[in-house]
Amino acid sequence: MENSPKPGKVWLLVLVASLGYFVDIYDLIIFSIVRVQSFQDIGIPEEQMRSNGEFVLNMQMAGLLLGGIIWGIIADKFGRLKVLFGSIVLYSLANIYNGFVQDVNTYAWIRFVAGIGLAGELGAGITLVSESMDKGKRGYGTMIVAGLGVLGAILAYYVSEWFDWRTAYFVGGGMGLCLLLLRVGTFESGLFKKQDNQNAVKGNLLMLFTKKERFLRYLYCLCIGLPIWFVVGVLVTQAPEIGRALQSEVPLSAGKGVMFTYLGISLGDVLAGLLAQWFKSRKKVVFICQMLIILFAVWYLSSTGISENKFLLLAFLLGLGVGYWATFVTISAEQFGTNLRATVATTAPNFVRGALIPSTLLYGWLVSKMGILYAAMAVTILLSIIAIFALTRLEESFDKDLNYMEE
Repeated sequence: MENSPKPGKVWLLVLVASLGYFVDIYDLIIFSIVRVQSFQDIGIPEEQMRSNGEFVLNMQMAGLLLGGIIWGIIADKFGRLKVLFGSIVLYSLANIYNGFVQDVNTYAWIRFVAGIGLAGELGAGITLVSESMDKGKRGYGTMIVAGLGVLGAILAYYVSEWFDWRTAYFVGGGMGLCLLLLRVGTFESGLFKKQDNQNAVKGNLLMLFTKKERFLRYLYCLCIGLPIWFVVGVLVTQAPEIGRALQSEVPLSAGKGVMFTYLGISLGDVLAGLLAQWFKSRKKVVFICQMLIILFAVWYLSSTGISENKFLLLAFLLGLGVGYWATFVTISAEQFGTNLRATVATTAPNFVRGALIPSTLLYGWLVSKMGILYAAMAVTILLSIIAIFALTRLEESFDKDLNYMEE
């Protein structure tokens, strides 16, 4: 790459992006982990916990969807680095304030603000790393970002076990503010600076919808990520209900399941990155992941009398299957020119998270028709088939030169 930065500075950038995503994941799931304890402490009656929990989580999701658009546009108009600084300041301060809330409405609005901040981290980080590294090696960079980043979920679980829920929020916010000091040594993408000197339309979200081919390219990028959050948000999170349907030996713990799933995702992200370098193809890796998702989901949902250890093993294996999260975001970034790349890389993961809503609506309807096990199996297989079809419509982007713009 012309005027490439020194390797040491590039790897510092990878480390900073990785730690940023680590804090991002911690803060993204901390509410799900401390929900019951925090609601009890602020006086929410037990019969209102489920509905209030959905309200707060939906507010966070709304923040993620709005933030994905805001930060994507800022990254393409004003620079990727501004997003890495701005987003972490916003969600760090929001998390610190979350440690002081006394009522559910304040709780929800602060999670909304935190969601806006959390939306910018991964897309901007992946875009910056992809544009700063050699095209044949950038997969290693994005692999490290995601592989290290998702371990934030493990820390969130243990912090919530060791400390009070308010302290857990303070830890998340404090980690983010400390990370700002590391970010002082990072640099802006050379491709963005080159584009910034040209008279090009930058960060215009409407450009994704004004040309059929470009809109379909974006839609296919979204579709390849659809199975990821259904596996985490339904197959693992609803483990107690699925366990009862499977006549499990003991009640299955969603908390433990999520932790083992994220361990699998972390290893899966590393393996997906290594396999992409080996095959010289990201598409082949995503296809393999879809096959693993179907295999492990069917195994899980047909395991009558499942034990806790078998559930945790299958949660880990399902995590391996959906561990192409970084590969999905990287593919999305590589499909578009510099003037739209960060908009796509930032909105795509957040829109895919939001797509869990229609997926769960379909799942809920099917549960009434065929029961929880067959419904979960049907939706998982359907989403993987959609992902495979979308994959066939996208060009291979492994060794693609990213020095171009959308017109």
